[in-house]
Order: sequence, then structure tokens, then C-alpha cells
Amino acid sequence: MPIPGNRGIGSVIHEVAERASALARLEAELAMLELRRKITSLGIGGALVAGAGIFGLFALGFLLATAAAGLATFLDAWLALLLVGVFLLVSSAVAAAVGISILKRGVPPIPERAVDEAKLTANALKGNGRG
Repeated sequence: MPIPGNRGIGSVIHEVAERASALARLEAELAMLELRRKITSLGIGGALVAGAGIFGLFALGFLLATAAAGLATFLDAWLALLLVGVFLLVSSAVAAAVGISILKRGVPPIPERAVDEAKLTANALKGNGRG
């Protein structure tokens, strides 16, 4: 049965293949544009967050100096600085201890439940596993 418009099946298949190829190229181009936009946003956002972190460190330094100066109004200056320094050391030790305990929970970075589930699935597909 001839196709309407006097075109053979070969030309129709060829046209479908060309359109599918063009569609795939356009989808790949769209994906690249999306990735470029997202990478640019990530770069700019990362730079702004890094700048904010640097300003935050400076602010923390000024706040600690203010605390030491405030303590120096009724203590000797060396004692006020010593108290602020000890506070910083204790704070960093506590943060390090908490951070290390959290890191130990994540080591080794293997998705154990996903691996177990994959093994169960593989055994079930082989037919020798029971769920």
C-alpha cells in the first residue's frame, strides 16, 4: 500500500531517522547549555560563600578582640587575652572531638545498604536467593 504523498517507505524511514538525530543533537545541546548555566551559578555562588567565610573570620577575630578588651576593663590585659585564648582552645577541642566522631561514622564511604540490596537482587535474579 503506497504512502500518501507519493513517498516511498525508504524516504519516510530516512526522514524519521534524520529527525530523531536532530532531536538527539538538540537535546544534547540543551543539556550542555543547562550544565554551563549551572556550573556558572555554582562558581559564582561558591566564590560569594568563600568571601562571606573570610569576612566571617575577620568578624570573629574582631569580636574576640572586643571580648578581650571588655575583660581587660576589670582584669589585667594579659589575663583577659589568656581567658579568651583558653576559651578558643576548649571550643576548638570540643568541635574537633565532635567532628572526628561524626567522620568515623562515615568511614568507609561505602553505601552498605545499597550493596546489600544489590547482592539480594543479584541472588534473586539468579534464582538461588530467598528474600
